[in-house]
Amino acid sequence: MAQSKINFDQFIEAVDMDNKPFVQDLHKYLLDKGCKAAFEEKKSGYLASYKYGKPQKAVMNFLFRKSGMLTRIYGERIGNYPDFLNTLPSVMVESIKDASMCKRLVLNECSPKCGGYDFTIGSERFQKCRYSCFEFIMTSESNPYIKSFVEHELTERMTV
Repeated sequence: MAQSKINFDQFIEAVDMDNKPFVQDLHKYLLDKGCKAAFEEKKSGYLASYKYGKPQKAVMNFLFRKSGMLTRIYGERIGNYPDFLNTLPSVMVESIKDASMCKRLVLNECSPKCGGYDFTIGSERFQKCRYSCFEFIMTSESNPYIKSFVEHELTERMTV
């Protein structure tokens, strides 16, 4: 299936009933804060992307996988709110642990433009790929933390 643009109504129709209110709430929050939204149909399913700033850079995505609906957060400013990471539930920390290592940071093998994340949670250091590091399955337990994570990141980006 070729990539094609869709609108929010088409996207939200594909979201399961348990996550629909959360997605609508976060969508409204991001738009109210000045993010630009784009929706596409990809080979793996629908993708929603939210960007902020000049130049515009991705803040987060909603995406569909076989395991369910996921949120990918681009935590470019995580160094400014390290205490928040220590509040994440164990299932989200496990997701971070399972993410791919950043080949740029660890092995100097990825594109020079690619920069992963180097951070700690508790006493454990992580050097993870920016595209899989903060990718969380959406559940009633994780959704409040996902929203708080997005709020922290966007607040930091808005202060620059």
